[in-house]
Amino acid sequence: MKALILAALAVTTTLGAPATAQDAEDGRIGTGLECVPFARQVSGIQIFGDAWTWWNQASGRYAEGATPKVGAVLVFRPYGVMKLGHVAVVSRIVSDRILMVTHANWSRIGGVRGQIERDVTLVDVSADNDWSQVRVWWRDSKGLGTTAYPVYGFIYGRAAGSGVQIAQPSKDLSGPSPDIVGAVIDSLG
Repeated sequence: MKALILAALAVTTTLGAPATAQDAEDGRIGTGLECVPFARQVSGIQIFGDAWTWWNQASGRYAEGATPKVGAVLVFRPYGVMKLGHVAVVSRIVSDRILMVTHANWSRIGGVRGQIERDVTLVDVSADNDWSQVRVWWRDSKGLGTTAYPVYGFIYGRAAGSGVQIAQPSKDLSGPSPDIVGAVIDSLG
């Protein structure tokens, strides 16, 4: 946990003042992290810009695909109120359709977005089992959210073409004791 806090501080220090996050439900405003700088920090993948742009920016630079791997960045398409997309980093693979991700600025914590969540359940709900649609654990409901989000796929820390590892995920990407049983139970809901 200490390392993730230090990573968050490094992102804040690198970028200057932390981003301001406003909760769409209750209007509360607070400072916190956006998903993009946090994903870049913990994955080592050096892409900049809005989350939804990462997929095209990775083309030719980083390997991309539809198979989850620890340390890969999952890129969400813009959908509904999530107009800029979202990025999350795979922290654990639980089964062929259940992952755990570490990300920032998803659930409201203390009434405000912009917080870090580690080892959050994410389930493949695509009809073809191809990770093109996912549901994500939502803190407010203490279970999987009801929305099936469309995603582009996974960006890996390897160079496109050569497969040489060019990005190293943080050693503290996953917590010391993630609730894997809870992730399986969540996936049933």
